[in-house]
Amino acid sequence: MSDFPEAPIYEHLARLGKALSAPVRLRLLDLLDQGGCTVEELAQRGGLPLKNTSAHLQQLRAAGLVSTRREGTRIHYSLRDREVSRFLGAFQEFAEERTSDLRAQIEEHLGAEGTVDAVTGAELEELLRAGDVLLVDLRSEREYEEDHVPGAVSIPSRELEERLDELPWDVTIVAYCQGPYCVVSPRAVRLLGGTGRRARSLRGGYVHWKRRREAG
Repeated sequence: MSDFPEAPIYEHLARLGKALSAPVRLRLLDLLDQGGCTVEELAQRGGLPLKNTSAHLQQLRAAGLVSTRREGTRIHYSLRDREVSRFLGAFQEFAEERTSDLRAQIEEHLGAEGTVDAVTGAELEELLRAGDVLLVDLRSEREYEEDHVPGAVSIPSRELEERLDELPWDVTIVAYCQGPYCVVSPRAVRLLGGTGRRARSLRGGYVHWKRRREAG
């Protein structure tokens, strides 16, 4: 125990920091920012072992970051409230601004289509008003049905190549996937660009758009 009087306060702050100290837990929070789901669904979406996923969720719940509700024998997890989503967005933006190694890693991970040439939320609004854009949701049909960017059409990434004939040539195609570090939309942009179409990804994916919408 530290001997300064504010120590208990900082210990509680450090407890929250500890909950965020594992990459897996940060990933789970980003997944939950899309919408609530069960442990099994989270493990499948994140490509994580079921037992480990459950253990990490318990730590996030203890830190007040996620909440649960029971439906029959299944337990559904979700972010505790909108403030958690806002905090995650601010945290990620702060980290990217302050850490050059992180920016370099993101650029390497996503490629130019996911960073340099990505459409921001504000740019997307302008493109939609002008009507010179087709918005494509690359997530699963279930995720699309739960919520999506208004005006987007659903073409799950696994079906994109076989459904290229459905896509026009005379507009810019903006593709988006799940979260800020999802590689699905940059890969789709490369595929579409290879056919001669104009294509860009949506910066931050669905999660970033959702945070922007909820911020008003």
